[in-house]
Amino acid sequence: MSACAPTRHDRTPRRSRPRRASGMKSPHSPPPTGGGRRLRIAGADVSASITVFLIAVPMSLGLALAVGAPLEAGLVAAAIGGIVAGLLGGTPLQVSGPSAGLTVVTAELIQVYGWRTTCAITVGAGLLQILLGTLRAARNALAVSPAIVHGTLAGIGVAIALAQLHIMLGGSPQSSVVANALALPEQLARISPAAPLIGALAIAVLLLWPRLPGRVGRTVRRIPAALASVVIATSVAAVATPGLPRVDLPSWRSHALPELPQGPVLALATAVFTVLLVASLESLLAAVAVDKLAADRAGEQAPLTSPAPPRRSDLDRELRGQGIANTLTGLLGGLPVAGGVVRGSANVRAGATGRASTVLHGVWVLLAAGLLITVFEWIPLAALAALVMVVGIQMVSFAHIRNVHKHREFPVYAATVAGVVAFGALAGVALGVGVAVIVSLHRLGRTKITATEQDGRHVVTVHGQLTFLAVPRLARTLGQLPPGVDATVELDGFFMDHAAYEAIQAWRGAQLAQGGRIDFTGRSGSRIAEPAAAAHSCCRPWTPWRNHHCHDRPTRPADNSGATDSLPDSGSGSGTSPTAGAGRKSGAHRLLSGLSSFQRNTAPLVRDELARLASEGQCPSQLFITCADSRLVTSMITSSGPGDLFTVRNVGNLVPPPGTAPAGSGDDSVAAAIEYAVEVLRVESITVCGHSGCGAMQALLKGEPDSGPEKPRTPLWRWLRHGLPSLERMASRRHSWARISGRLPADEVEQLCLTNVVQQLEHLRAHESVARRLAEGTLQLHGMYFHVGEAQAYLLTEGSSSGTEPDEVFDRVGTGELERTGV
Repeated sequence: MSACAPTRHDRTPRRSRPRRASGMKSPHSPPPTGGGRRLRIAGADVSASITVFLIAVPMSLGLALAVGAPLEAGLVAAAIGGIVAGLLGGTPLQVSGPSAGLTVVTAELIQVYGWRTTCAITVGAGLLQILLGTLRAARNALAVSPAIVHGTLAGIGVAIALAQLHIMLGGSPQSSVVANALALPEQLARISPAAPLIGALAIAVLLLWPRLPGRVGRTVRRIPAALASVVIATSVAAVATPGLPRVDLPSWRSHALPELPQGPVLALATAVFTVLLVASLESLLAAVAVDKLAADRAGEQAPLTSPAPPRRSDLDRELRGQGIANTLTGLLGGLPVAGGVVRGSANVRAGATGRASTVLHGVWVLLAAGLLITVFEWIPLAALAALVMVVGIQMVSFAHIRNVHKHREFPVYAATVAGVVAFGALAGVALGVGVAVIVSLHRLGRTKITATEQDGRHVVTVHGQLTFLAVPRLARTLGQLPPGVDATVELDGFFMDHAAYEAIQAWRGAQLAQGGRIDFTGRSGSRIAEPAAAAHSCCRPWTPWRNHHCHDRPTRPADNSGATDSLPDSGSGSGTSPTAGAGRKSGAHRLLSGLSSFQRNTAPLVRDELARLASEGQCPSQLFITCADSRLVTSMITSSGPGDLFTVRNVGNLVPPPGTAPAGSGDDSVAAAIEYAVEVLRVESITVCGHSGCGAMQALLKGEPDSGPEKPRTPLWRWLRHGLPSLERMASRRHSWARISGRLPADEVEQLCLTNVVQQLEHLRAHESVARRLAEGTLQLHGMYFHVGEAQAYLLTEGSSSGTEPDEVFDRVGTGELERTGV
């Protein structure tokens, strides 16, 4: 659909725009203080803590064995890291404990100074961490590219998966990732079937457990998949392979405590600073990664009502918490502690909601070390290795790879992964930062400037960023144009420094003085400059969904040169943004400001088109039934304007079947809209559009709250009863699961969102007016699913939507969909 008015193409980058809401914290700023200090334990935290606990125990023992420390030292570090750093740290979802990044450093210290002196060095490093956290040294310590963060996650995931694969195959992991990869052929040559079969069973249960169908499946799925996989694999191994290697928890009788350090003072100080540096940087990096994972999860699983923004890490508090944990673990004879990306990401993925999960995981480790030795000795190592290996594999996210490739950051991602795999986490981060700097410098210096002539008009095209490095070439190209010409300057970039701005402005002024006319456009020929009435508006007329409240932004004085077109501000991509919050209004005041902004900036551009629609009446071609979710903006995702869509929005994009609305219930509203669109407006198609993270579908999955004479159904649940057929369809064995472009849904919420679209299409066909138009062949029905986090639309295939095929398949809508379909 084409919009009915010209669109202004403001290319102001995201980082220079005003914030969405007043009071929103910047990344890694301290969370709000006051209230909420009591440790609240939710059911999701309990299940997540068990998942992390099952990962932490084998990892802690394995890391202790790898560095040559007493095995119980790993459990001491896991328990203290979980309880102490979990309670006192600044990243609620981060799980601390023995870390792979500290393995090389700790092993060298034990070899040189012995175990007891290494514990004393850990105490010293912890005290310095407390000091640095108190001095707020960590507040601005990290500015890490997402490509580096995701690359670090992927590299650690590869390292963990390769190491655990050796254990699952019945062998032992090597000292490095490269050694594990080289030793894999030999391990496969002498494989025995028992351990791999138990590991494969654990993986199968782990992957299939969340997808068990039916009512029994919904009940059984309340048990964590990790716990179920370990219990089932242990039970089978106890009967089928009693001789399989199992967990062997150590005795506490020989546990060693620290002693006063002995050796050269300078060398000991260097050792303390080394542990301090490695543990601190790895903890802060893990905090950033956990923050990003938690934010991604919150965006995908937002409830029906708008949630509070996710609380960001307080890095200074996190550093202090890590310091206290390291001081205690050193005093009690444990390994050095750091925030763990593996455990933290597993905690987030398992559904943890707060620090209770982290603390409980430490409590479980402590209890297991003292009370459950006999129980743990039944667990086969192959099952635990398979569990950890799946977590490692899941850390290599193809969605992240697509995103970094789309933003041309794949070299940074690949370098980070390679560095982590070959040299370790911190070396990989350093390599990724180095490559990111090189890539940035290359982009800044690679600016292509060309001048052509098209139909008597000169066109100057600038590909890349305009910095002072490109000013000589820019001035030389502009100087070759005759004076007083009509020219178009295409700026295909998002940054212009002051030197480049002054050069272009001086050339433009000279051309205007000699009777020339200069236009500036962005990518694909979109105009940057506007007529004087709208030259300094910061919003696109047809996209109020940006919700940046640009009417609160101070306006610049009008250009006094008398020219009708002006150059955008220099440094528009420099990352500066107006101060948000000082002049920001809320509630009715914000609405009034928005209306005032519309009247000032947009109304003059659309008044003629709306006047035409007012005189001629509406004649939309489509009825669009979608959810009331505020993140779903129909005009944006369909590129439509006034008069294009007849839209019906309700909670859950539900279509009540005809005859199901009791008298006076108000449910006839949707039916009335359908009848009016089909019979009066004579629309050509009807689209039912669902979306990811639908709160209505989440509510249906949780079930209806208890109701009765004293507590009747709420209006929301009286409406949501129309979604119960979708829930029954998903649980039914008569219907195949809907899928997206050949893949199964990510979780049961997405499964129900897809199934609901198919079910509502069936309800739609039951309406008399729709059935009649379908029989005449003058109406088409379409199913659509919009993934909010991916900004990607999916259409139900024609055969599936008509009910002629057993599977319901949603195909991805590509950028060249019109050309591919021939429309």
